[in-house]
Formats: sequence, C-alpha cells, structure tokens
Amino acid sequence: MTVKNRLARYTAEVESYLRGSLRSKGIPAGLLEAMEYSLLAGGKRLRPVLCLCFAKMLGASAGDVLPFACAFEYIHTYSLIHDDLPAMDDDDMRRGRPSNHKVFGEAMAILAGDALLTEAFGLMAKCGQAVPAERIVAAMATLARAAGAAGMVGGQALDMAYTAKAGVTLEELREMQAQKTGALITAACQCGAELAGASAEAVGCARRFGQAVGAAFQIVDDVLDVVGDAKTLGKPVGSDEQQGKTTYPSLIGLDRSMDLARRHVAQALECLSSNTGEEAEFLRDLAQYILDRVS
Repeated sequence: MTVKNRLARYTAEVESYLRGSLRSKGIPAGLLEAMEYSLLAGGKRLRPVLCLCFAKMLGASAGDVLPFACAFEYIHTYSLIHDDLPAMDDDDMRRGRPSNHKVFGEAMAILAGDALLTEAFGLMAKCGQAVPAERIVAAMATLARAAGAAGMVGGQALDMAYTAKAGVTLEELREMQAQKTGALITAACQCGAELAGASAEAVGCARRFGQAVGAAFQIVDDVLDVVGDAKTLGKPVGSDEQQGKTTYPSLIGLDRSMDLARRHVAQALECLSSNTGEEAEFLRDLAQYILDRVS
C-alpha cells in the first residue's frame, strides 16, 4: 500500500468522526454552517493523523484517542479562518474555494473560529472514558501551549510583525515558523505519545520528530508558494512575495531551501530509528511524502 493510500485510510477515519461531531449540540444554524464549511472542506488532516499514529505506535487504541486527535483539526481550522481575514493575511481562497469570511462575512468567520477553538477542548475531554485522566491533562497542557501565545498565536503575531519588514534574519524566520506552523504539528506527535502513556524518552522522540517534520513542512510550503500550481494547492501562489513576507526561498533560494528541508526530514527519520511496526513505517514514509508533496 502506498503512503498516499495509507494516509487516505487514516484521513477517512478522521473525516468520518468530524462529519457529525458538531451536530446535536444546539449550535445556531448559521454558526454551524460556517463552522462546518471550513471544518469539512478537506485538507491533509496531517495533525490528527500524526496524533493517531504516534498513539497507536506506542500502544494506545486509535479509537480511544480519536476525539483528541480531531481536536487538532478544530484548532487548525479555526486558525485558518482567522488567518484569512482581511486584518491578517487577507486571503480570498482556501482549499480551492472562497475563504470563510468571503462566504459568511467577517463577523461570522470570527465567531466560527472562536467556536471551533472552544469546542476543541470539549473533544479532548471526551477521551476521559477510555484514557487515564492524568494522560489527558498532560496532553491538554501540551496542546494549549502549542496553540497559544508562545506557540501558534505567537507565531502569527510574529508573521504580521515581519510582513513588509526589511532585514528579517534566517533565525527570526525559523523561530516564527516553528511557532506558527511547527508548534501544532509537534504537539500532535507529542500528544499521541502522552495519551499512550509512553516513557519520557519516547515522548521526547515524538516531540523531536514533530519539530523536524514541522520545519520541513513549512519550508516546502514556502517553496510551493513560488513554484506550485494554484489549482493543485487550492490557493493562490505568489502571495508571500505580494504581501512582502520573508520566506526561506527569499532568504536562501529554492535549492538551498529544499536542501534544508531534506536535512530536517533526515533528522525526523533518526527519531524513529528504534521503532518498528506498521505505524512507524508509515511515519517514515509520511515524512518523505511531506518533502515530496506538490500541494
């Protein structure tokens, strides 16, 4: 089975759970429509898949941690809705169709993002019937840090501060992307290990894998914004340059950027050197797929 087929299998599991996860909660119809418009718009589902795979590789049942894994997609989706707003990145397209605020208006888009973030913590708590409480508390703390002011939100603040700013250094770019994109990817891997009750050493390996893969993912994203196809990507290309954003290609060029991404993937693979089994093999292939992807 190819990595794409195996990824599709995991993604289908996530999609099935997400599809009905907001229903029967008394959410006003207009808000529910806006939330589901972005949540169910497809995408790689990379973060929940990583959480599920690490949990399963380290001994947990995928079904037991599925709600927690899907909370990552709630948080990721909320961040995309807010990032697309005119006050932020001002993007009109997302995943091949109009951004949330272009369809529902800015106010409803803000509320849809707020609601998804809040509902995410309810999903995490749903694992309490199958996973020991101390593991859930540890994983919730990890995810809260990654999504908050020192993680994803902080990274977006830095991204806005650096836009159209001259002289942004490679280290500043690395730090910004490690927070904005890498933190949630890293947390997905770490939370999977924590939910499985893994050793401190195994949790550390999961975290380092996530850091390396997250860095590679963002570098490839920067490259695709230069050389990618808008139809394949589902969003306009060249927007980074138009907005005056500092990226890896703008600082070190396309070839050196891809070399750096390859080094990060090699680091990720080292983190799995002692792991065996189907999930470990899939994670190795997934790291390479992130490097080779075209969307």
